[in-house]
Amino acid sequence: MCCTVLTAPVAPAAPAGHLPVPGAADPGGPFDHQVDALTSTGSSLRTDGQPALHAGPPEPPPSASALRRALRRARDGATLDVTEAAVLLAARGDDLRDLAASAARVRDAGLASAGRPGVVTYSPKVFIPLTRLCRDRCHYCTFATVPHRLPAAYLEIEEVLEIARAGAAAGCAEALFTLGDRPEDRWPAAKEWLDERGYDSTLAYLRAAAVAVLEETGLLPHLNPGVLSWAELARLKPVAPSMGMMLETTARRLFTEQGGPHFGSPDKDPDVRLRVLEDAGRLGVPFTTGLLLGIGENRTERAETIFALRRVSRAYGSIQEVIVQNFRAKDDTAMRGDPDVGAEELAAAVAVTRLVLGPGARVQAPPNLVDADECALLISAGIDDWGGVSPVTPDHVNPERPWPALDVLRAATGAAGFELRPRLTVYPPYQSEPWLDPRLTAHVGALAGPDGLLAPGAAPVGLPWQEPDGGFADSSGRADLHATIDTTGREADRRADFDSVYGDWATLRAQVSAAGTGADGVIGTGSRAAAANGGGAASPEVPAEAGAPAGLGRPALPTPRRGDREVLAALRHAAADPAGISDTEALALFGAAGPELDALCALADDLRRDTVGDDVTYVINRNINFTNVCYTGCRFCAFAQRRDDADAYTLSFAEVGTRATEAWEIGATEVCVQGGIHPDLPGTAYFDLAREIKRAAPGMHLHAFSPMEVMNGVSRTGLSVADWLTAAKEAGLDTIPGTAAEILDDEVRWVLTKGKLPTSAWVEVVTTAHRVGLRSSATMMYGHVDSPAHWVAHLRLLRSIQEDTGGFTEFVALPFVHHSAPIYLAGVARPGPTAQENRAVHAMARILLHGAISNIQCSWVKLGTEGCRAVLAGGVNDIGGTLMEETISRMAGSQHGSRRSIEELEEVAALAGRPARQRTTTYGEVPRERLDTARAEPHRTALPLVF
Repeated sequence: MCCTVLTAPVAPAAPAGHLPVPGAADPGGPFDHQVDALTSTGSSLRTDGQPALHAGPPEPPPSASALRRALRRARDGATLDVTEAAVLLAARGDDLRDLAASAARVRDAGLASAGRPGVVTYSPKVFIPLTRLCRDRCHYCTFATVPHRLPAAYLEIEEVLEIARAGAAAGCAEALFTLGDRPEDRWPAAKEWLDERGYDSTLAYLRAAAVAVLEETGLLPHLNPGVLSWAELARLKPVAPSMGMMLETTARRLFTEQGGPHFGSPDKDPDVRLRVLEDAGRLGVPFTTGLLLGIGENRTERAETIFALRRVSRAYGSIQEVIVQNFRAKDDTAMRGDPDVGAEELAAAVAVTRLVLGPGARVQAPPNLVDADECALLISAGIDDWGGVSPVTPDHVNPERPWPALDVLRAATGAAGFELRPRLTVYPPYQSEPWLDPRLTAHVGALAGPDGLLAPGAAPVGLPWQEPDGGFADSSGRADLHATIDTTGREADRRADFDSVYGDWATLRAQVSAAGTGADGVIGTGSRAAAANGGGAASPEVPAEAGAPAGLGRPALPTPRRGDREVLAALRHAAADPAGISDTEALALFGAAGPELDALCALADDLRRDTVGDDVTYVINRNINFTNVCYTGCRFCAFAQRRDDADAYTLSFAEVGTRATEAWEIGATEVCVQGGIHPDLPGTAYFDLAREIKRAAPGMHLHAFSPMEVMNGVSRTGLSVADWLTAAKEAGLDTIPGTAAEILDDEVRWVLTKGKLPTSAWVEVVTTAHRVGLRSSATMMYGHVDSPAHWVAHLRLLRSIQEDTGGFTEFVALPFVHHSAPIYLAGVARPGPTAQENRAVHAMARILLHGAISNIQCSWVKLGTEGCRAVLAGGVNDIGGTLMEETISRMAGSQHGSRRSIEELEEVAALAGRPARQRTTTYGEVPRERLDTARAEPHRTALPLVF
């Protein structure tokens, strides 16, 4: 795990006792390969052996008084800031000993708290260089090469297994996969190799190789494939207990300036790499990362990198270890003339990292990058782990530095007063859900001792990597929640892991506070989204709305007030060209109040009448939420539970089929099926559910599986989004709900949710669904930590999708229900939208989507009868469905029940002075048989309470 350059290696001659890499013959030095690869690209690669031109202006040493003050604060256990950390990074000699003593005290406290006092660990591993090709051009890399210098672009699976088997025989527990970033994007030879073997990407091949290692050898894969998207991380999580990618540095100039070590390397953008760390946290992936010292960064930039790691660690808790790695100049590289990082400089960085990250962090330094007599210095500075050490394979990232023999490392550790013990690739706190995928439980359990470290005498043995059985043969837990939620209610107002599953609430509150309040919204201004869509208007500064609930720590979001002229001008433009208004005009209309709001709603209602007529439509449907067990960590969701929480439940497939049959018997034309992201859900579960529903009620329209569920299915099956949706359609899926949208702006999404899919993934699922013939709804949840500018951008995005695909059947506005929502209980979100905002959002949806999406739906579950009546006078033409059961909003505290009869829905239309008409899911005519069945007593006046 101590590799930092996540590209594929040039294999040196294998040291005695080490396994050579298959196909590693390589004429010419690695620097020659870089010249081959880079001279035609305009790279700034140096070939003269002089220091690269990447060093910034020299940073003067701190004053003696500044260093004394920072050392005193470290001794006192004070919280350090970036400036103090940068000062301490300059400590040497006696000052370094003082600093190290403070760091060691913090480390020792953390080890005691973790139940392993006096223990320093390492991971016995083999190093598997899956490919030596890479699209990046790092100027210190010793092994990136070009295709014509390789016997093959990738190791074959059997070559991978040869290395892994040798490791298993030597007592290793980890298979470290290191490879270049997306070589197929740069090298046709890589793409051709993958195509010939049926893989669409390097990552697909990596997944297959990891499964082979698990099944054939029992070694635990640790994957270092470089920069990954959210979807790619989700796809790889089921095959590896841990993953990693070095942050290296947050110094952007080393990436952007010609001559910098990362110039010309797209995957070395610090912002991109931080996004990977955050996405790993959102998905609950135990992650290894760290900083690389001595590539041109100064002390302040080094300190900023450490603090960036702390921020991510605090927000998500997913960083299982931090590597502090020193640069070593290598022959035949562009940076061969740069100075090595000395032992004292490395020790100071280790100590500062320990002090900043705190006692709970696991901090490591690679033992082969220092001399044996310097190991004690690193232990004294606060490390508690040596990283991966291999008795079989060399360190291909640093091939000139062999691993120390284990007896030498054990002696050095013991001389410092510590016991050396082997561990697994995944640290003890991460060996259970939600961190560990259930498909890996047996593999990890076979090697872990009671303390989570490598069990004495444990030997890896290949075990099947297979789908969990899912536990769906029988219903479990509170399976009657759909009915009893309206009678006995929920057992507790929050789930048992409230303080941990959503990330660090204090950090989130600080983030929200720093982002601004008032008309700017709780998180950001939304101006970036508006500008990206041709707007550029910023919300005005106005006084906070009075009457904010006590204890929230901030006022409720106010309604922005625009001058009458501005609103009236926007209304005139909207009347002439509804979809053509600017973002500035849209923001003005969202803030309309009084007579202007009435005029806005009247305009929207005229557009509704011209587009779809006066009928208020509805569908006879049943919701089936097949499980509420979920560890995604959506902070607005009160539905999700841990598997052992009192309100948790999972329905058997047979029970889902029974509920579909019951719905059909009382006249339903649709079942809407969604559920939590249950960790035991088999990859085929969604297809099995679809088949069961179609078996039970062949004529039923199946409206199922949110984009989040689709991406979960994709990650569990390894299929592409298109192939997964096609398979689901073949199993019986008819349309998908466009839920999981919330606000389609990641600025807001990453406050609302810790682990849900990003905007880009939602868009990919929905547009792909439309293209394979599955239509969908579109939604927006508003009134939490968003602002009107976010609403404008969200609606603009939906319109652009509809103009491209034509696949949306309707737009549904979903007011945030706050009562039991975690983000509200934690004091971060406001208590839902105001009545003015409800009217404005529905009216503006009609206006901004005019000519694209014809049907605008309101939610009676969230608005109630009076709320629906109000928005029916402002552009809405549909009031949803009978539902028969509605658990998600009721768990959040909605006060408007969970089922409505036909008579009750038609009464809502009558209150608005409009006729009502039953429809199908896609707004077609309902067959006469279905109409008659639904209107038979007692169904028309009171839906039966079905169990």
